Amino acid sequence: MEIHRADFLCSNTDWKKCPDLHLPEYAFIGRSNVGKSSLINSLTNNKKLAKTSGRPGKTQLINHFKINNSFLFADLPGYGYAKVSKKTRASFQEFTLRYLEKRKNLICLFLLIDLRISPQKIDLEFMEYCAVKQIPFIICFTKADKIKKREVESKVTEYQNKLKETWEEMPLHFVTSSISKAGCNDVLMFIRDQNKLFH
Repeated sequence: MEIHRADFLCSNTDWKKCPDLHLPEYAFIGRSNVGKSSLINSLTNNKKLAKTSGRPGKTQLINHFKINNSFLFADLPGYGYAKVSKKTRASFQEFTLRYLEKRKNLICLFLLIDLRISPQKIDLEFMEYCAVKQIPFIICFTKADKIKKREVESKVTEYQNKLKETWEEMPLHFVTSSISKAGCNDVLMFIRDQNKLFH
């Protein structure tokens, strides 16, 4: 599947004001500075679609994009470290969780994890939250271009071993890079297949 058109729709903090529910939706979330906006831009072949920043915590709203006039992307605020006040951080974490729990057309959540970093408590806890709330998610390991190929394999294995401590099996996952576009076609093919099932 190729993306030929990607349009910014709206930004807000209220799930009730998100675009209508007749299109399948895919959301992107992860720790601050994990590369959410960069991956969205890589998937859509549009470097300017989602705003990227070297400053963690830049995304503080739910940003919606219509893709190929047939499905939606939602760029969600990052969790964890961000150079904003605790009150502000708590606020956008609260509306993000409300969105995840209430959004009925959300097909799945792409949970982005920096492949270079060992399993983090905050990511593991967020996965547990998704499991408890029955929010379908897929792990997207990012920044695969930053390390050698054999390190990629060992890092994925490290994550698999950690998750086996509490999970019966490793959640579906993709290894991606917004620079080399590794894994991007796999993500798009997954979306294509899911769109066929949406009705």
